[in-house]
Amino acid sequence: MKVSYFRDTDTLYIEFRVDDIVESKDLDENTTLDVDAKGNVCAITFEHASQRTDVSHLVVEGIAA
Repeated sequence: MKVSYFRDTDTLYIEFRVDDIVESKDLDENTTLDVDAKGNVCAITFEHASQRTDVSHLVVEGIAA
């Protein structure tokens, strides 16, 4: 899993799995969900992230060894 924030475009990209994305679904005008051929969520993109999420505060919990 990878979390990337692009300050220049104020975009937050969260990648849950590395698979071939076969479809990108617009959840609203600023949120896109990427899915693989089996319908598994691969990633989500938030535009205007600083207004819609708390990008300045990232907490990671429960990481498996």
